[in-house]
Amino acid sequence: MGDGARQYLVYSMNLQASEPLAMVLPIPVAAGSGENAVRFINLHKYPAFFSDLASGFEAPRTDSMLSSSRSAVPSAALPVVQVGSFEASFVPQPADFSRLDERFRLPPSTFKQLKGYENYGFAVFKLKPGAQTVHPMAFEFPTALPTQLFFPTVHIHDGKVHERAEFDHALYCQSTETLRLQTLAWEESSRLAGKFSDVAKSEGILLGREHCHRLKLHGMLANRDTFLKAVN
Repeated sequence: MGDGARQYLVYSMNLQASEPLAMVLPIPVAAGSGENAVRFINLHKYPAFFSDLASGFEAPRTDSMLSSSRSAVPSAALPVVQVGSFEASFVPQPADFSRLDERFRLPPSTFKQLKGYENYGFAVFKLKPGAQTVHPMAFEFPTALPTQLFFPTVHIHDGKVHERAEFDHALYCQSTETLRLQTLAWEESSRLAGKFSDVAKSEGILLGREHCHRLKLHGMLANRDTFLKAVN
């Protein structure tokens, strides 16, 4: 968690695709968040972000949430920004997908199946075809959940929302002085983050004087996002 009830979120994955794809990450933004509420952070100079974190444990492997769709070009498009080697946009609410570049859209039928996301915003990234490890995609957003961390782990690969999905994720977090997290079920790094990561290259995301915690999610699991609450 950053300052002013803003959460940092960093995402990376291994990808192999035959055509351009859009990755859509739902985020619980604070009510009234506008088009400029999300700040995208360029970590292209720190491609080892997650491998450094893994060195505090053992090497993880991550999966992704991908979608590909085609629809009409909107008349009032949302802005697309260049962040390192990919393009990104922020969609303030589901209805605004009609304003997004057609390369990035989710089909409207998806939201009829995806319950509980009516007040969410969406960070959308364009991914190039081919086999690649996508460099860390990072941003911060004003969260509607200031007493917990949010991890976007729901899967939609085929336009349908299945009750269970195949997970191959490693989630990382850090507590802060103002938000101590319930990490008893998580692994704790053996050293402080500053001992095995490049805090300076993390653009303020990593806290060198805090440990990292990790939770691995593998196998067929409930297809839902992950929340980590603060210690009472």
